[in-house]
Amino acid sequence: MKLLRTLVSVLALLAGGTAWIATPVHAATAIVTLSPDTGPAGTSVTVTGTGFPKKSSGTISAGTATAAFKTSASGYFTAELVMPPTDEPALAVRATSGAASAAATFTYTYSSPSVTEEDPNLAPAPAPAPAAPAPAALRFGVGTPGGPLASAELDAVTALAGEAPSIILSYKDFNQAAPISELEAVRARGAQTLLTWEPWTWGGGTEQAAYSLDRIAAGDFDPYLRQWGQALAGWGHPVMLRFGHEMNGNWYPWSEQINGNGSGDYVAAWRHVHDVVASTGATNITWVWNPNVPYWGSIPLSGLYPGNAYVDAVALDGYNWGTSASWSSWQSPSQLFGDGLAQLRTLAPGKQILIAETASAEQGGSKADWNTALISYLAAQPDITAITWFHFNKETDWRINSSAASAQAFAAALAARPR
Repeated sequence: MKLLRTLVSVLALLAGGTAWIATPVHAATAIVTLSPDTGPAGTSVTVTGTGFPKKSSGTISAGTATAAFKTSASGYFTAELVMPPTDEPALAVRATSGAASAAATFTYTYSSPSVTEEDPNLAPAPAPAPAAPAPAALRFGVGTPGGPLASAELDAVTALAGEAPSIILSYKDFNQAAPISELEAVRARGAQTLLTWEPWTWGGGTEQAAYSLDRIAAGDFDPYLRQWGQALAGWGHPVMLRFGHEMNGNWYPWSEQINGNGSGDYVAAWRHVHDVVASTGATNITWVWNPNVPYWGSIPLSGLYPGNAYVDAVALDGYNWGTSASWSSWQSPSQLFGDGLAQLRTLAPGKQILIAETASAEQGGSKADWNTALISYLAAQPDITAITWFHFNKETDWRINSSAASAQAFAAALAARPR
């Protein structure tokens, strides 16, 4: 579908007046990040960008090195650049596409010795061997019952974890407006929102015909989708949006197994939602496709993936239920996530992977040991960029501090991961 970029206006009410004034929306801010952002010359750096013109070509440059990239339908890209030799302690890595440009700094971990005099009898010193790139630091995120505006909850998690979360998980259904005040509150904390957008009415059960996937794809919700797109475009800062998560299960009405849905309906709905929102100019969105970890009887992921042009990042939700439920048993992190991660890498090679929801029960094993193993397991895989902990006392006590041992192990594991 050809996307149509429209000009969005934001209405601002004059203080004490009665007239509304339309002001032009600023374009989304272009941002690049580097992984890793330090190392010797010869380091291969993954450059990730958001907020760039959609479906466009661009160039990355750092000193004498250059690389080309192409953005997705939401203005996202990832590309590799090998850092060149330099006498400088750091170089700016700049990405440019059209009028959009952004840069991040790569710091060299050694500096060339200064030459005071040249001795023709001395052979030149060999260049340092390039070191293997270190894994990117695994970002720590959290979801709490009060959501992004619950400052006390987020402060308590910060104290428990020994660091502030850089990702805040939140949820909205199809009866709520885009939560700009919440997004801004998260941004004020120096974090980014992982915004879950659920096409149903909360509390209405799994059979909600009004929200069937074919109705979404047919355009029944287009005015609402455009409102969200315009609001997010007007806000203009990066946000991760996961629409219709855990679609391979059967506990939400956007599952193809229930609510009158059929095979192929989820992909059609996702693409339609993506295209309508993107048509408003909301290039600041990272579209996150997020199944549950596969299980016996779940819908195969291959038939649910909308395609690389419609997805910027992929994610998994997975919980170690232990023996807290009659049907469950203890699972190690690799048992829980291994198969799903392999499937994501096959479906979406090269895309970043987030663990968007996870936690462990206390029953059936050592939660403290599980926490330690989980962080180590995920941090060792460079394409996994984040772990978001579900800090709720819900079906069981998933919280970081369900026990003192769990909290201590979690904080220690975060502190020990590569930075």
